[in-house]
This record gives sequence, structure tokens and C-alpha cells, in this order.
Amino acid sequence: MIEQPTLSGDEIAALMSELHDHPAKDEGTPATPRPFTFGSDAARPMNALPALDRLNERMSRRLRDVLEPFARGKPVLSAEPSTIRLYGDWKAEQPEFVSLSLYAFKPMKGTILLAVRPEFVSRLVDIFYGGSGALPTAVSHEFTGTEESLVARLADAVVGALASVWAEVIAVRPQLRSRETSVGFANLVRGDESVAVTRFAVRIGEGAPSEIQIVYPVSALRSIEHELMATSPEDVSARGEEWRERLAAALGQVRVRARTVLARPELSLAELMQLRPGDVIPISLPAQVPLLVEGRPFALGTIGEHDGRAALKIEKIEKIEKRRMVQ
Repeated sequence: MIEQPTLSGDEIAALMSELHDHPAKDEGTPATPRPFTFGSDAARPMNALPALDRLNERMSRRLRDVLEPFARGKPVLSAEPSTIRLYGDWKAEQPEFVSLSLYAFKPMKGTILLAVRPEFVSRLVDIFYGGSGALPTAVSHEFTGTEESLVARLADAVVGALASVWAEVIAVRPQLRSRETSVGFANLVRGDESVAVTRFAVRIGEGAPSEIQIVYPVSALRSIEHELMATSPEDVSARGEEWRERLAAALGQVRVRARTVLARPELSLAELMQLRPGDVIPISLPAQVPLLVEGRPFALGTIGEHDGRAALKIEKIEKIEKRRMVQ
């Protein structure tokens, strides 16, 4: 059985006739010109982002030291990869109420912006004055006097640490321009201009993570792009040292099980079966007891007391002694 075509022969002929009879586009009508600024490199990709990310990795370690006095402990930080956004899109993502600090970063052109969420500020104030750092239950639309003071101290400390990191590329002089709590008043660049956004994820204790953002105008980074892209033997060495520091920091967070054995009494099976609550098993403490890490001997120490609690004083590190014997 042969299927009939969807269109008849007359219908196909009519369509072909309309196609040929369609009026041609008027070649004489000029297209609407679009403005273009010669010398503009807005469309050029930002090749210095990897260098900026390397600076952010170093900044995350400085930022940990900055936050430690406020957080009364060591926060956990990580630098996220930098992204290029339109400033208007970035502003649209921000909450209505947020801490914004704008700084000149001479000789870099323009201004940089530091953004901190208000709930993070409230938690730092609570921890600083002896609280637990729990999230505030009520949504605030303005900072208290204490929070404003902490924001100023924190922002100046963060930007000071940022300047010390940037000193590896170019000597900068940060200078406060203004502090705002609404992105509508944060006149960094026009909304249709590009910015580089760097984010640092911050976790304090067991609470929910927060973030600190630093926003650079892309035009400002382009003014020193050559310095950012420059690589020297000292920079390569610094990156090797940075890798070792990151590895050491990661290993330092690994938790291991450590225990000590005070005595190993031996009992016959008959004695074991006759044990009752209240029975006493005599033991003799050795002069030194081992400290076992994951079941392996690590050190020897003596039992004593410290601050009213039983304690082990390390007398000898087995691991180091074995390493010296191998060498």
C-alpha cells in the first residue's frame, strides 16, 4: 500500500509560486549602526584569572589568621574559583541588606568591593562576646553600633591582608571610600560592565557556612594584567611552597585514634569466670607506658596529673627514633 503525500500537487505548486514571488530584501536600506568604541577590550577574555586564583589561595590562609581573633578559634576557609559577571547581575543576586565596603586600591584603577553577609557579622559579634555563635532568629535591616564597629575592624583587617598578598604582584595602597548596606548605593562600576568575583567560603565551628566576597572591576584588573600574568622563578618557588603548606594544612586536619595502655594483667579462664562486681585485680604500673596511634607505637610517656586530670607526659617519640635509625 502506497501512502498518500501530506500535500497535494496543487498545494505544492502554490507554495513554490509564493516562494518565487516573495519580494527581495531592499538592498538599499542601510542596517542600523551599533556604537563601538575603538580600543575597547571589553570582549577580550580575562587571561589573568588563574593568577588571581593563585592570589586567592594565599589570601585564604591570611584570611584565616584575620578571622581567628574574632571567631575565638580557627575557622575553616576555602577559596572558590573567580568568575566574571556583569555587575548588574551580581547586584541582583545580593540580599537587600548586606555589609559593603568600597576601597581604592591604588595604583590599580577604580575601586574594589568587600561584601559580608549580615548574619555572619551577627555571629562574629555573638562569639566575640562569649556567645555560641548561633544564627540570629530575627531578620535585621540595620547594624547595631557594636556590629558597625566590628564590620569596620573586620573589613580594614581583610583589606590589609589582601594588600599584603597583592604585594607579591604590585605594591598597593588601600584607602576606604565608603561603607554601604545596600547594593543600590555601591557605585563600583556601571551595571553593564564586567567584574571579577572572588568568594571565600567560611565555616566557624559547627554552624552553617557563610561567605566573604571581593569584587574587582575587570577594567581595573586589565590595567595591571601584565603584572598578574608575569611569572618568575620566585613565583614558581612560592607556588611550590604554597603547595607544601596546603598539603600540610590538609594533613593537619586528619583525625587519628590515640590511646595508651596502663597495664595488661593476665587471668586464668577459671579466675575470669569467677569475677564479680567489687573484685579487685592487682596491677603494677610500668615506669613508662606506650602511646598507640591507630594501633602502632608512637611514643612512650609517664603517667601523672595536669590541671586536676590524669595526664600522659611524653618522654620519647618512637617514630622519630626509628626514622633516625633508618637514616
